[in-house]
Amino acid sequence: MRDKTEEDKRLTAHYSKERDWLKWGPYLSERQWGTVREDYSANGDAWNYLPHDHARSRTYRWGEDGIAGISDRYCNICFALTLWNGKDPILKERLFGLSGPEGNHGEDVKELYYYLENTPSHSYMKHLYKYPQNEYPYRQLVSENQKRGKHETEYELLDTGIFDNDEYFDVYTEYAKGAEEDVLIKITIANRGPIKAELSVLPTLWIRNYWSFLGMNEKPVIKKAGDTGVANVTIDHEYVGRYRMYFDQPLKYLFTENETNVERIFNGTNDHPYKKDLFHRAVINNDFELAEKKNEGTKFSPLYQLEIEPGETHTIKLRLTDTEHASPLDQGFESIFSKREKESQEFLESVTAKSSPEQREIQKQAFAGLLWTKQYYNYEIEQWLKGDPGTSPPKERLYGRNSSWTTFRNHDILSMPDAWEYPWFAAWDSAFHCVTFSMIDHEFAKRQLLLFTKEWYMAANGQIPAYEWNFSDVNPPVQAWAAIQIYQMEQRKTGKGDLSFLKRMFNKLALNFTWWVNQEDSLNNNVFEGGFLGLDNIGVFDRSNGIPGGGILEQVDGTSWMALYCLNMLEMAIEIAIDDPTFEDMCIKYFGHFCFITEALNKISEDSLGSWDGQEGFFYDTLILPSKQKIPIKVRSISGLLSLTAVLNIRKESLDQLPRFRSSMEWYRKYRLENRKYQILEEYRTDDDVLLSLVPRERLNVLIQCVLNESEFLGDYGIRSLSKIHERPYTVQINGGSYSISYENAESMTDLFGGNSNWRGPIWMPMNYLFISTFKEYHNYFGDKLKYAYPSGSDNFLNLKEIAFEISKRLIAIFAKDAEGNRPVNALHRQKYADPHFRELILFYEYFDGNNGRGVGASHQTGWTALVANLIEETNR
Repeated sequence: MRDKTEEDKRLTAHYSKERDWLKWGPYLSERQWGTVREDYSANGDAWNYLPHDHARSRTYRWGEDGIAGISDRYCNICFALTLWNGKDPILKERLFGLSGPEGNHGEDVKELYYYLENTPSHSYMKHLYKYPQNEYPYRQLVSENQKRGKHETEYELLDTGIFDNDEYFDVYTEYAKGAEEDVLIKITIANRGPIKAELSVLPTLWIRNYWSFLGMNEKPVIKKAGDTGVANVTIDHEYVGRYRMYFDQPLKYLFTENETNVERIFNGTNDHPYKKDLFHRAVINNDFELAEKKNEGTKFSPLYQLEIEPGETHTIKLRLTDTEHASPLDQGFESIFSKREKESQEFLESVTAKSSPEQREIQKQAFAGLLWTKQYYNYEIEQWLKGDPGTSPPKERLYGRNSSWTTFRNHDILSMPDAWEYPWFAAWDSAFHCVTFSMIDHEFAKRQLLLFTKEWYMAANGQIPAYEWNFSDVNPPVQAWAAIQIYQMEQRKTGKGDLSFLKRMFNKLALNFTWWVNQEDSLNNNVFEGGFLGLDNIGVFDRSNGIPGGGILEQVDGTSWMALYCLNMLEMAIEIAIDDPTFEDMCIKYFGHFCFITEALNKISEDSLGSWDGQEGFFYDTLILPSKQKIPIKVRSISGLLSLTAVLNIRKESLDQLPRFRSSMEWYRKYRLENRKYQILEEYRTDDDVLLSLVPRERLNVLIQCVLNESEFLGDYGIRSLSKIHERPYTVQINGGSYSISYENAESMTDLFGGNSNWRGPIWMPMNYLFISTFKEYHNYFGDKLKYAYPSGSDNFLNLKEIAFEISKRLIAIFAKDAEGNRPVNALHRQKYADPHFRELILFYEYFDGNNGRGVGASHQTGWTALVANLIEETNR
């Protein structure tokens, strides 16, 4: 156990309810426009209903957005950064990016920004935004990407040349908490260019608009305060209380209302001129008469107009607090910042004690990205479907997207995949996020995982909502896997596992498991379907919509996920039953389920093609047509390799404490031997551990050799999602139609699922992490009895723990500097990232090129890519 740092003490005080350190945090989204929540169209076209061009003028209903922003946990009061370089057509008030239809590979943020530091209590946070000094190329980014096809890379901001002469500002936004409701803010701007440059800075404070939708007893207000010696405004809000924001003396005070400009958006008539976009017109047109005339409103900015010499910096100080201070920005301000920054470093070092300096920097930025994308999320389906009082949404909505989820109602802080491209939760993403969160904040990880089983999330039938665009779709059921991972991590670090957490998860997940059995096994043969299952375009056709020929696709990955689910539930039941014998029955139940699934996948029936192709040595999906014809879909992908992940080594010491469970296993084994059924327990001895594996040892050997084959799955930077043998496309004929798939190492070449994610060759961190954990579990049982050539065909034989270590090193190498000082993740813009002001900055992409490790997809999806921090810790253990 490590010593407690000041940050640990803050977390303890918070979770014991002594202090509320998490009332304020980075909960403000980076994109609210173009989301399902804000879509009130008849056809469900979220991107076009509220596009980026409307965002500055139109009030949001379900949240807010901004750059490097913060809010209280319910997003009542918001603060974020606004900038203007004197040349842009609009203020830089929010991050710009392409909508799904605009990008050649789907939606994509087109900005340069980095999460540099953050603590779990958000006592210290640091963010960097790089703002060009020349006109931002909005139109160029849209038009050039629209010209490009699927076979071309995306056109990024660095490709426009706007950063070529270093004519940009580095804008650092830092937060330090003096107390739970005392947030100190520093905005530091550095001119990286060769000449003096002008910049308008508008630190913006505003109030989320409830009054226009639901009504409030009293409309909140931000007011210019009287002369106290320090510039400040007061905030009065009936839901949150009274606050002040102090700030350095500005050039101007600007006020308006956070209300829609009806004239601009709907060609209507405004009831007054003080609308959400007033500051855009005031600053850009140098016309401040209206904005200065008002001394109160629901949106406020102090205006600073700076001229910064090349190489120089300028700092603006602010303080958002519930306490009056005589000298809020004096030396005490700096001492708090210094103290919190030092405590942040101490916390990081305690968590990453065995890491090298370079590894620690990767982990620091991984943690920062994970923490910066904790977002406020509000979505109440019933209210959203019927509309607010006085509104009449199109009737088509009542039968459209998510219309069956009327019990879904949330108002929570969630770990998002990222805060721009995916500013909403995805159930399986969040489970992986929690495994990294457990390194830095066990309690948040546990509470976050439990949240998805709450009655206002989980449907009455036990289904867990998948993701905002379609709650009824199915994500892989990895919540039980994450729960046991988190339980064991806390147990290792504190010496005690949280059995109460495990029981709560187990009880709710039992409902979800039953939903899977009832809904995703249409033939009742223990081989599961499930559709896309988070793997988007991994199939030859869209597995979620219209199986060709009206058939049923029996999926290896669906079945493997369920087998893994069984073993995760079994492992949880064993841990609980040792303390509470009434759970021993559940051990028997999930062991039985696992036996049936294992038999089904490996040998469905004597006259069946089965899922295993003995000649080719791989598990393949099977398409069953209405005529009962069975067509194997011979795609060698991680869908087939997932069969490896369903493995559990049950310790003898545990079995010794569960005699009824042991007796039941022995009965199953004897019964299957006597009746010549598929044998689940290949090796069984009463004086040893017991291995449960979906894949029998003979097939295990074949599949692992596939994984370790550099001509198939093993790349220089991890395990690819599709075998390289598909560089020669695979095609299958179904009912006169032709369907094919080919190895695509980076961006997607298809439009399946919007075309912005690709599972046809790239490397995905969560799946690699799962395989690495799997190899370690096999090693726990076999030890040095199992060794493989690494890579396949070499004379370098390693056990599975050593192989897991070597694959981990390949994944970590994506972010580490090579011998020339380059990080593979930056392969497309290597020259720019050699610049001293870019060199130490790391982005955590959605996935990575299967050939060279470069970052692909969403550029800030630190969510599950933060698992690299776990890999670093585990390789150093």
